[in-house]
Amino acid sequence: MFQVFPNARLKPSPFYDICVEEGMTSASLYNSMIMPSSFGDREAEYWRLIEGVSQWDVGVQRQVQLKGPDAARLAQRLAMRDLSTCAIGQGKYVALCNAKGTILNDPIIMKLADDLYWMSIADSDMWLWSETIAMSAGYDVEVSHPDVSPMALQGPKAEDVVAHVLGDWVRDLKYFWFRETEIAGIPVVVQRSGYSKQGGFEIYLCDGTKGSQLWRIFKEAGQPWGIGPGSPQTPERTESGLLSIGSDTDAFTNPFEVRMARFTDLTVPEDTIGLEALQRVRETGPARQQLGLVLEGDTPAPLGFAWEGITLDGDKIGDMTNCIWSPRMKANIGFALISSQIAVGTTVTIQRPSGPCDAKLVTLPFL
Repeated sequence: MFQVFPNARLKPSPFYDICVEEGMTSASLYNSMIMPSSFGDREAEYWRLIEGVSQWDVGVQRQVQLKGPDAARLAQRLAMRDLSTCAIGQGKYVALCNAKGTILNDPIIMKLADDLYWMSIADSDMWLWSETIAMSAGYDVEVSHPDVSPMALQGPKAEDVVAHVLGDWVRDLKYFWFRETEIAGIPVVVQRSGYSKQGGFEIYLCDGTKGSQLWRIFKEAGQPWGIGPGSPQTPERTESGLLSIGSDTDAFTNPFEVRMARFTDLTVPEDTIGLEALQRVRETGPARQQLGLVLEGDTPAPLGFAWEGITLDGDKIGDMTNCIWSPRMKANIGFALISSQIAVGTTVTIQRPSGPCDAKLVTLPFL
């Protein structure tokens, strides 16, 4: 039985009650909110994502809304990516950095109107950051957390379920593009996106009183495709090489170190935060790189609460930032944030709590 002791610092999403009803057995803290992590059968939840369709409460993926005449100026100043070509109805994956070039967050920035943007954020306080930048620059823009909560449907059969509810027009949506619409009178924004590589959509609920109703609509529609509850916290994110800001990064990590070079534009306006620092990184090259690790052994051994050091010939060269058992690879796999001088194919040693463990460095993604 899952139990939470409510308090003013811990915010449930509009889908919290229905997730408890669905049998949620564990959760984690994310953006000061409750994020479901399992419904009692992690293996079934994993294979549902890989082979069918999984339904997720990702209301923790808070939206930071920028609204007003200077919304576009603020969005561009925050984002290390050229937004000048972003169309209404389009989202872009971006890095938000500080003046040192360190990644603070990696949201999808969505353009709803010329004067209205959403940033669909990872786990850090981007409302406070955005508000501070806006005020210091004297921008005419309101920064807020709107009543918007995403629910995700992920997996190879997710498109069929969403099309069954909304119509075949959703099949034509490009990745990160979205449309505002209604479902049974409930206002939503539908975007082809999600924290998996199995395909799917995020349904942004725009009325927080309708969470259970919206969940049930898709649950019922998805029965022919074997829909069931799940969460982003499966081995699939590691197998697919998906970055987790704050878990796979530290207070010094820049976008070039974690495979975000193709999402990083250094031709953005000069006042874009972090631009000068990242121009220097490009000139000298990043000090670290993110690679995959395939660990020796055939017994599941996930990462604990802290990074684990990686050594080569007795010298520390980096850290393992996550580790999970891969059901498809039948191995423990993880990410390495290590010196850029180390080559793929090198066998390294991870200093695990249980003792040293050898691992091979590979390119990402694994699958």
